[in-house]
Amino acid sequence: MSNFEQFQIDFYQSNYTIDDQEEGDNSYGSNKNLCGSRKSQTAEQPPADAFAPSEMLPSSQNYTGQILQPTYNPNTLSHLCYADGFGEEPPLLEELGINFKHIWQKTLTVLNPMKPADGSIMNETDLTGPVVFCLALGATLLLAGKVHFGYVYGMSAIGCLAMHALLNLMSVSGVSHGCVASVLGYCLLPMVILSSSAVIFSLQGTLGTLLALFIIGWCSLSASKIFTSALAMEGQQLLIAYPCALLYGLFALLTVF
Repeated sequence: MSNFEQFQIDFYQSNYTIDDQEEGDNSYGSNKNLCGSRKSQTAEQPPADAFAPSEMLPSSQNYTGQILQPTYNPNTLSHLCYADGFGEEPPLLEELGINFKHIWQKTLTVLNPMKPADGSIMNETDLTGPVVFCLALGATLLLAGKVHFGYVYGMSAIGCLAMHALLNLMSVSGVSHGCVASVLGYCLLPMVILSSSAVIFSLQGTLGTLLALFIIGWCSLSASKIFTSALAMEGQQLLIAYPCALLYGLFALLTVF
């Protein structure tokens, strides 16, 4: 029986005392005071929008505009001015230096050797027409069974450099590489007509020789006329026409043979 009583004493024995209970009450009271002080600080703190400027606060004004007609806002004036600035910019083709009106005028000047050339237009470094005419010459030679794209571009480059050096020696004002390439390229248009006729019939005969000589004279006359008009080289057209005839003679040989 004594063993059973001793077991009950050991089973219900605990280290919990009254002092521990008092410490628990004290800690609960301190936590309660801490929560109360935080609530009082929150209550005393002013609202967040008390110090905010009036511009940042949401406007309480009602919408006075109509559907698809928004109200006027002076802040959007700068954006409207910036958007209107795009309308004042020049077209893209003009920025690239492509003017179809001048291209057409140069083409007509080449096709009509007796027409006086406009020196202000001919002095432009327009390479759109020359590139197109070089491609057209190579394409017509290709239709005739001759793959000579490299020869066309190679002779064009060498001829432009040689004519540039010659014209700088003969003229007082001088000339740029772009102007020389533009004029020689535009005057290549009659040679495209010769290469196109080579697709229809053979040029290795009397008719082909006469037609080639006529085209060479046409190209050289047009080029010398434009150079004398653009560079103010009056009385020197024949001196300029001779080297131009030599250059276009190479293209004629390439086309005929």
